Amino acid sequence: MVKLIPLGGLGEIGLNMMLLECQGTLFVIDAGLMFPEDYMLGVDYVIPDMTYLKQNAKKMAGIVLTHAHEDHIGALPYLLREMHAPIFGTPFTLGLVRHKLEEHDLMGHTALHTVHPGETLKMGPFALEFIRVNHSVVDGVGIAIRTPYGTIVHTGDFKFSHTCVDGMATDVSRFARCGEEGVLALMSDSTNVESSGHTVSDCEIAEVLAGICQRCAGRIIIALFASNVGRIQQIVELAAASNRKVLFNGRSIEVSVHIAQQLGYLRIPAGMQIDIDQIRHFPEDEVIIITTGSQGEPMSALARMAAGTHRQIKIMPEDTVILSSKFIPGNERAITNIINDLYRRGATVIYEKIAKIHVSGHAFQEELKMMIRLTRPRYFIPIHGEYRHLVQHARLAEQEGIAKENILLAQNGQVITFDDSGAAMAGNVVTGRLLIDGKGVGDVGRSVLKERRLLSEEGMVVINMAFDEETGVVIYGPDLVSKGFVFETETGHLLDDAQCVVLEIVEDVPPEVPNRIEVIRGRVQSALRQYFFFTIGRRPVIMPFIVEV
Repeated sequence: MVKLIPLGGLGEIGLNMMLLECQGTLFVIDAGLMFPEDYMLGVDYVIPDMTYLKQNAKKMAGIVLTHAHEDHIGALPYLLREMHAPIFGTPFTLGLVRHKLEEHDLMGHTALHTVHPGETLKMGPFALEFIRVNHSVVDGVGIAIRTPYGTIVHTGDFKFSHTCVDGMATDVSRFARCGEEGVLALMSDSTNVESSGHTVSDCEIAEVLAGICQRCAGRIIIALFASNVGRIQQIVELAAASNRKVLFNGRSIEVSVHIAQQLGYLRIPAGMQIDIDQIRHFPEDEVIIITTGSQGEPMSALARMAAGTHRQIKIMPEDTVILSSKFIPGNERAITNIINDLYRRGATVIYEKIAKIHVSGHAFQEELKMMIRLTRPRYFIPIHGEYRHLVQHARLAEQEGIAKENILLAQNGQVITFDDSGAAMAGNVVTGRLLIDGKGVGDVGRSVLKERRLLSEEGMVVINMAFDEETGVVIYGPDLVSKGFVFETETGHLLDDAQCVVLEIVEDVPPEVPNRIEVIRGRVQSALRQYFFFTIGRRPVIMPFIVEV
């Protein structure tokens, strides 16, 4: 049988990872991360639990990438630390992957293989044909996977756009031919299933940006996703039309632009691009700065400009700042803080709520319907989205004539099998989320997050005490230190009274009691929790440090 096993991406935005397995061969489509949710205090990234992959490492034939966004390639370094596997992707995708793996010192034992749309890759019983799709990053592909039981189509992230600026329109005819040949199952991107109609044309965005540029008397600073090469090309052309120079600022966008130029995906006229050191030699109305930080990233170039800490670029009253991207859920607060800071420095800020300066890279409802009509699948599997997105996409497929019993609404870890008798849901594998905190992978779990939340909300009180080992007499303390709980100078009596509570407990536990230190420690924690809640209505974390000397 053929097994489809989603390890991530079916129940959240991001974390995309799909496994296909048959006849002792296993390969992975994408290895993405997710940015932490609000309750994940201190966490840098979230990746899928790859236990099943580790257990089946000998079957691994390769990792196939649909495009270069972090929610599809960000977990690669952590996967490759556990096992060696060749990586297959289009030129731009592999360009960014190579840079990422070099940063993690993993290129020495990783083979990268370039594939192009229209090519076919053989992996055991599988034959993978790559199909061009249009997305908000160049070189995106979907995959038609030939299996012993029929063709399974994976759309990748896609939209239908006949006015794409990078010339990489979704190959409608090839998806239609797949439908004519027969499609066993369609796995389709569900991210924008809640949006009716069609995605906005890239040309409309270019017209809006051109109008803004014509009205600006000072510098123009545009923040966007570093991988959005099509949008960068639009801005370069606007700069050429208005006789402005272009400056790229921000590490990720400089890397992306360098790779895109090398591959011929980005064309910048000679003499137009300037370095950061040259900016002071040009009048403000002759410069466009393209930068990072559209999601409010705290260390991004735009964040440093807004805070006034950027060494070379200072925001001036006549500057116009354009955030040419969507507000990703969870980032709204950080983004609005940057917008407010930019306004405080006198800049004019334009963003998605006040102007149409961004178009999504994910298909809207009518485009999702079109993909179903083109491929005419026997089975339908919604992927890439929170559970509500998957459910709504399943209903959309039913409206398009897919039989309800042939719509497989799976979640992470659920195994979907195909054989001569059709499709079935066949159990589960271990899956979940691993939290990346600094260099630690998976060492932060629910209990740690709970402790961090308690510390952030309630603070802590530390009690230091020392006893004479022979007599049991207190020789130091109790010394109480409050962190994130109360101002000791303003409510000193609170901690003084808490000391009395501790001393009363010590007096009640005579030296001859077995495990006296442990008994005192437990009673101190319980008594102080009750005392603080009764007196001030808070539950700080109580940490008694009691030793015998």
